[in-house]
Amino acid sequence: MSTFVLLTLTGLGLGALYFLIASGLALIFGLMDVLNFAHGAFLTVSAYAAWQTATAVGGVNGLLLALITGTLTGTVLAVVVERVLIRRLYGRPKEQILVTVGLSLTVPALVQAYASADSRPFPVPGSLSGTVGVLGAQVPVTRLVLIAAAVLVLAGVRLFLSRTRYGLIVRAGVEDRAMVTALGIDVTRAFTLVFALGGALAGLAGVLAGLYFGSISPHQGTGLLIFAFVVVIIGGLESITGVALAAVTVGVVQQYANYYVAGGFGDFAVVIVLAAVVLARPAPGRRSVLHRLRELLPAQRPAAAPSTSVPTAGGQA
Repeated sequence: MSTFVLLTLTGLGLGALYFLIASGLALIFGLMDVLNFAHGAFLTVSAYAAWQTATAVGGVNGLLLALITGTLTGTVLAVVVERVLIRRLYGRPKEQILVTVGLSLTVPALVQAYASADSRPFPVPGSLSGTVGVLGAQVPVTRLVLIAAAVLVLAGVRLFLSRTRYGLIVRAGVEDRAMVTALGIDVTRAFTLVFALGGALAGLAGVLAGLYFGSISPHQGTGLLIFAFVVVIIGGLESITGVALAAVTVGVVQQYANYYVAGGFGDFAVVIVLAAVVLARPAPGRRSVLHRLRELLPAQRPAAAPSTSVPTAGGQA
């Protein structure tokens, strides 16, 4: 029982990390139709900025300052990339992909040239380096921190999209940008805000990835970005809650498969889940598998109602 609890909470922690990365991807792609492959580069740079801050200060205060530094670094990088590069490429998806893929390759290489290719241990405060007992299992405190952070981010993003003025402007601008602009609203500024929010989430994820794995490396963001894309594909872009559920599924399945099947099998299990979801999801103009299955099953006919005599106008049946 304790092993099952430990695997479940560890999987939830990993799923929380995937969600923090995938939520920024889902916001930028779902609301702005920009496939940002540079998202992992934002995570890497933010993680190293946070690492330097946490190393210099130390303790809980160092971690808090690292969270602020990492989040701000991701925000600034996203704003610069959006204003200098992406803004000129709206409506040109091929050029967007080429530019962001170029950044995803160049930025980690620059980080590696600056900080070397070796992994750096991330300074974890003593209060977060231990474990806590949950139903007989000793769960690392860092896993619970990631779960709490993901819940707060999920609530914050949902409130931003549904209750704030800029959230409504962005959603309306995606559907009909010309109409929103005709109303005197600067949609470009709102798009920059969304890109900045996605970068902030990538920066936060970079810091928490250092907490989860205990170390950072130049290409860590690229590896995590792959799973973030898997989460976005499984969860879809229609709901941030769907992305959260997909992240939980991927993280838990990965942990279970690595332990109960074989080490390293978790990645393959995630691919199986992705393939199953993609194949079962109905494509435009095609009926779903469930709909076709219902047609093959024999229809259940309702029982015939007992016949009753209806009197005629003359009072005879």
